[in-house]
Amino acid sequence: MTIADIRSATDAKMDQSLAAFQNNLTKIRTGRANPALLDSVHVDYYGSSVPLSQVANVALIDSRTISVQPWEKGMGAKIEKAIRESDLGLNPASMGDLIRVPMPPMSEERRKEMTKLVRTEGENAKIATRNLRRDANDAIKKLVKEKLASEDDQKRAEGEIQKVTDRHITEIDRLVAAKEAEIMAV
Repeated sequence: MTIADIRSATDAKMDQSLAAFQNNLTKIRTGRANPALLDSVHVDYYGSSVPLSQVANVALIDSRTISVQPWEKGMGAKIEKAIRESDLGLNPASMGDLIRVPMPPMSEERRKEMTKLVRTEGENAKIATRNLRRDANDAIKKLVKEKLASEDDQKRAEGEIQKVTDRHITEIDRLVAAKEAEIMAV
């Protein structure tokens, strides 16, 4: 493995870590309706637990209401029960075949909790990014120890990896700030 391989692999892993962080942010409720909020809900479908998106169409009615349209007639009650029992704090209501999931308004206390959760997720993403930097630097030091790279190459590569790390951490900070602003705006 060369220094270039280590650098590109580290960049790719940091991008994956950032994508996972962005995915986690979509699941944090802000008071606005977002179909991704129901991604974690699983429904009992003929004895097996499947994601809600595999048994129903999930869409937005307006900025505060999600609609869930089951593909089979008998699934409505099971879907409603699964949403109610999820830890999302949502209370679905059936209207014929359509299930409406209104988003409750957020209290000031809930906003603070959500902000704290966003910051915690951001800090976890930063820790993951720094761990990837450490692993890359260790791999480069190992190459130098095995005389496959010079110390100058090591310094240069560590500097480049630090720049990549700084770029990802700046992006994490930007995402955290945007999500906090979204939570406070609603």
